Amino acid sequence: MTEPLQCVILAGGLGTRMASLTAGRPKALLPVAGRPFVDHQLELLAEGGVTDVVICTGYGGEELRSHVGRGAPDGIGVRFVDEGNELRGTAGALRLALDEGALAASFAVLYGDSYLPIELQPVWDAFRASPLQALMTVLRNDDRWDASNAIVRDGRVTLYDKNGRDPGRRWIDYGLSVLAAEVIADRVPSGAVADLADVYHDLSVAGELAALEVEDRFYEVGSPSGLEELEQYLRHSGRA
Repeated sequence: MTEPLQCVILAGGLGTRMASLTAGRPKALLPVAGRPFVDHQLELLAEGGVTDVVICTGYGGEELRSHVGRGAPDGIGVRFVDEGNELRGTAGALRLALDEGALAASFAVLYGDSYLPIELQPVWDAFRASPLQALMTVLRNDDRWDASNAIVRDGRVTLYDKNGRDPGRRWIDYGLSVLAAEVIADRVPSGAVADLADVYHDLSVAGELAALEVEDRFYEVGSPSGLEELEQYLRHSGRA
């Protein structure tokens, strides 16, 4: 990395779809191939050159903090921003992190149930080369992995919308974006309950969301089928 890359993991959700498997623990601690999922996620980030991680927590935050504090990968620093019992949504969690002084001037952000086997340096380089303050990685999806939610033209996401249908929506949010802190400061009021998807939508229709297309599929532990696919990938890739 030409400069330290901060990554924020949004891990405050309740994980209701996986409640039968989490046994009351936060979803980030869900066992995946014999290890808590957050271990796999942090290991992948460390391999990509990330040295600074902020984990936004809510449900089960103390348990997650205790686990990570015992076993974060070498060379990576982890801080926590805790929403407590009053969850503010994905964008609201980032605003809380900003208000607590945890965000760098620019940062990557991913969801707490996403496993993304891509190189991080090209993502960071693309953001730095862009005149825009926000960049979203996108995958040509054509409704294969989930419902496509983005239209991409000329290096920009011209529409990001998780609702409705449009034949031009052939891409899907890959799960990793890079934002300038000003995006959160300008678009998410302090204390607000806000969804990052709405921020992305507003940026896209304003022509302010850069796109970087990736080719490797994403994995997730937000559903039982997703968990099974990830475990198969980890075993076959030798990462289990």
